[in-house]
Amino acid sequence: MNFEDAIVRRPAENFADGLTSAELGPPEFALMQAQHEAYVCALREAGLRVQILDAAPQFPDAHFVEDAAIVVPELAVIARPGAGSRRGEAALIEPALAPHRPIARIEAPGTLDGGDVLQVGKHVFVGVSARTNETGARQLEALLADHGYRCTLIPLTHALHLKSDLNAVGSETLVVTRALADHEAIARFERIIVDPDETYAANLLRINGRLLIARGAPRLRDKLDAIALEIVELDMSEVRKMDGGLTCLSIRF
Repeated sequence: MNFEDAIVRRPAENFADGLTSAELGPPEFALMQAQHEAYVCALREAGLRVQILDAAPQFPDAHFVEDAAIVVPELAVIARPGAGSRRGEAALIEPALAPHRPIARIEAPGTLDGGDVLQVGKHVFVGVSARTNETGARQLEALLADHGYRCTLIPLTHALHLKSDLNAVGSETLVVTRALADHEAIARFERIIVDPDETYAANLLRINGRLLIARGAPRLRDKLDAIALEIVELDMSEVRKMDGGLTCLSIRF
């Protein structure tokens, strides 16, 4: 959760053509641009060097860069997104990561979205979801095992990605929705449980002593005030309309 760099991609004008299951109305491009710029500002204010990639209109979801790669200090793993329309995003992200890390890749028939991967120290949780299959999860497990990481697979049936339900705010503390709060894989951690009507805000992001959270979750904000972190609330309305969240807009390393 201590980072120096981040990679983001500008949303394309046709970003509303991307995949979504949300029923929150059509997103607005100008507002999306403003929210994305505020997000980049928040990353920079947290001390990160931010590389901004050009929009990729051929892939309307490509601004959700986290799904295209998993980065640990030892290597970058280029993912193989589970949605066929997003597969080309992996090749687009590789040139941005190659100067920073050795490259490994998830291979067919494996699928893996970065939004299903949560690193807590040397322990990595991998959601097996509609986007990440067990083959892809096991490939990641094997790649990371060579560098001393331990992976735990968590089957998902109710959420798009693992990070929709589970994120770390400390080495021993997780923010989790009620759907996963009692899962045996996280039994040893202190858990901050998100109220059912604030579940979107479970997708939050700790960076270098700051905690970025989606605006509009006052009860979760109250629970997080007990943690010695500066909290920054961001408007994520247009991102949410496209099934996105705070974590998926950047790759941090």
